[in-house]
Amino acid sequence: MHAFLDMLRTQRWDDHRYYHHSRINQTLHLISATTFLVAYGILFFDPAVAALIGWLIAMTTRQSGHFFFEPKCYDHINEASHAYKEEVKVGYNLFRKWVLMGFWALTPLVPLVDPTLFGLYEPHQTFMQYVRQVGLLWFWLAVAGVIFRVIQLIFIEDWMTGLVWATKILTDPFNDVKLYYRAPGRLLKGELVTPGIFGQSEEEPAAH
Repeated sequence: MHAFLDMLRTQRWDDHRYYHHSRINQTLHLISATTFLVAYGILFFDPAVAALIGWLIAMTTRQSGHFFFEPKCYDHINEASHAYKEEVKVGYNLFRKWVLMGFWALTPLVPLVDPTLFGLYEPHQTFMQYVRQVGLLWFWLAVAGVIFRVIQLIFIEDWMTGLVWATKILTDPFNDVKLYYRAPGRLLKGELVTPGIFGQSEEEPAAH
């Protein structure tokens, strides 16, 4: 258990220090995290609605922060290039995220092409039934995305790396609220990136 928690702290810290310099990205992660927590609560009684909230709000805000606002120049804090970060990323790097978001964007076409989904669904009769079908498909896409990467990590690294990463992903909303709750205030003060990226010191988060 001690080794598991140490690896979890390391994965969380590496994710923060490599991929969260932008205050805009941090603020979007805070929005995403709080939205995911709402979706977690709804998940217990309505997975379709939870998935719609998770993908349409939480995931789009979260990934837009990475795609459009996070600096991709050389990281002087960690002495790492963007290419190096992409190579060593434990979870979904930007390339894998583009692929995942591509599947997400194409999913709404599935009920239109095959309304029964090989006999698993009753054909939708109304627009809301169609939306709920898409929500359920997005729920299973999320489950499949986590399981797929866990299996990859077990083969590439080891079983603990995969299970730790899955734990990190599922608990990221709680950790992101703790890490980034101050980001909106700092952003309003005109701080677009963490000071340390230009060489100033910045206190490491408590999770390290």
